[in-house]
Amino acid sequence: MSNLPKVLVTGADGFIGSHLTETLVRLGYPVRAFVLYNSFNSRGWLDESPREITDNLEFFAGDIRDPHGVKTALKGCDAVLNLAALIAIPYSYHSPDTYVSTNVNGALNVLQAARDLGVSLVVQTSTSEVYGTAQSVPISESHPLNAQSPYAATKIAADQLALSFYRSFELPVMVLRPFNTYGPRQSARAVIPTIITQLAKGATSIKLGATRPTRDFSFVEDTVSGFVAALTHGTKALGEVVNLGCGFEISIGETARTIAAVMGREVNIECDEERLRPQKSEVERLLSDNAKAARLLDWRPRFGGLDGFKAGLERTVQWFTQPENLGRYKTGIYNI
Repeated sequence: MSNLPKVLVTGADGFIGSHLTETLVRLGYPVRAFVLYNSFNSRGWLDESPREITDNLEFFAGDIRDPHGVKTALKGCDAVLNLAALIAIPYSYHSPDTYVSTNVNGALNVLQAARDLGVSLVVQTSTSEVYGTAQSVPISESHPLNAQSPYAATKIAADQLALSFYRSFELPVMVLRPFNTYGPRQSARAVIPTIITQLAKGATSIKLGATRPTRDFSFVEDTVSGFVAALTHGTKALGEVVNLGCGFEISIGETARTIAAVMGREVNIECDEERLRPQKSEVERLLSDNAKAARLLDWRPRFGGLDGFKAGLERTVQWFTQPENLGRYKTGIYNI
């Protein structure tokens, strides 16, 4: 019988959630994986997990938008890591209402259930997009919030709801704010998989949106270790927002050239108008200050700086270029 807290991971079927769930199981945590109910009985990326993971997982199929289901899923758990969210920025222009119902109401359902059940720790997952274009760098947690997309607006609302439950009801909440995470299993709606899959399928010219904006990319293993650190040290960060970022920025154009070099390819970049954000919605610069994570969570990125970025890209490219993985991605269409 484990002495570790039982953890509910929402969004366990997704990119970061599946990596996090697998890591927690390997560390000995009892885990209940909240996956989105569907008629195919699919558990998302956890369907690809080895038996030693899935045999030690408890699954709950539901919908984060349903308060009864969320409360049922949380019963018997000591902590909840809320990663369930809609995250594609272009789709938030198309269907903002579903972002409110998933990201805002979903977070509220988690918070209400955790309060009712006396859960000992709630970790709400945020995003660096809430800062908008950096007004000063590196971006600390005190940087102004500036939603430049409906997605970012819903994440600000969810973060503030979480913090309000800490202040109003003393719910043990912290907000973890990852910067741009990349790695195996990521959706092609993100820029790094878009570049890798186009090159891997033989393209000599790749289609991208804006190439001048800079990002602070975090390899998924670093993001996952941040969530584990939150479970271990979270009581030091209750009521706090904590950035998870490498403190290294690189432009989208240079990212494409770095990936091409890792893959041993030449690359020509074409601007695809369809992939451009509205002018006032483009976040031009993101660069994190991660000192608070080091201080409160004893967390530091292993894949930091340009060398760390290249090492993470090599791992990512290795996964994406395996035929069984590459075959899942449709490079001929723009995935919003």
